[in-house]
Amino acid sequence: MARRFYGCKMAGISIPAAEHSTMTSWTKDGEIDAYCNMLEKFPNGAVACVSDSYNIWNACEKIWGEDLKEMVEDRGKRGVGPLVIRPDSGDPATVVVKVLNILGSKFGIVTNTKGYKLLPPYLRVIQGDGVSYESLKDILENMKKNGWSADNLTFGSGAALLQKLNRDTQKCAYKCSYAVINGKGVNIFKTPITDMGKKSKKGRLTLELENGACITKEEGQGDPDKDLLVTVYENGRLLKEYSFDEVRQRVEISLIKKT
Repeated sequence: MARRFYGCKMAGISIPAAEHSTMTSWTKDGEIDAYCNMLEKFPNGAVACVSDSYNIWNACEKIWGEDLKEMVEDRGKRGVGPLVIRPDSGDPATVVVKVLNILGSKFGIVTNTKGYKLLPPYLRVIQGDGVSYESLKDILENMKKNGWSADNLTFGSGAALLQKLNRDTQKCAYKCSYAVINGKGVNIFKTPITDMGKKSKKGRLTLELENGACITKEEGQGDPDKDLLVTVYENGRLLKEYSFDEVRQRVEISLIKKT
């Protein structure tokens, strides 16, 4: 749109960046392989990797800081661009500083001309979750308090920087729950240690009506014949169309219907 209507040749750029389903589809036992795959698939240029699917502290200290440390440091030796680690849950101001402290203990730090700590140039952090005008100040103030330079951190910008009506308003988000890998069905889920409220449902799901309430059955425990969900979009094809009037009727609350 920026190019078409505003004459902008390049409105923005991006980098290869993992999201949760591309990590959790490797399963918890394969977390190290998921991270390794990102480094191998994108050996040159900056690459971002979400690392809080299970335990962000273990990911930073053990996996990045020990198991894959040589691969991360090799990016610095080759000067090909940084690994950008993304925490994505918990209190942003607290989590960012703790992540920096762990990474600093594992990869070392330098001090800039203003006396603030910097990670090696091949390693950075990005915070996108919970970013708003208010939290930006809290994060940067806590970094300053703990002696960390703002140059260590990049911010993502979500709906909180706009009207702050987003998926968390209704606690609704789409997550991968099941995948077939090498012919084998695998339950996919995330359980971030920093915010169990973001724990996702696992396995094949059905939405069933029980005693007047909608209940989600996980891990194939439900009855497909009782599933209230209908496949609307699959493999690039629209299978079911709804009119706008149908959508409006469906979302009407009972009180409004009675009037």
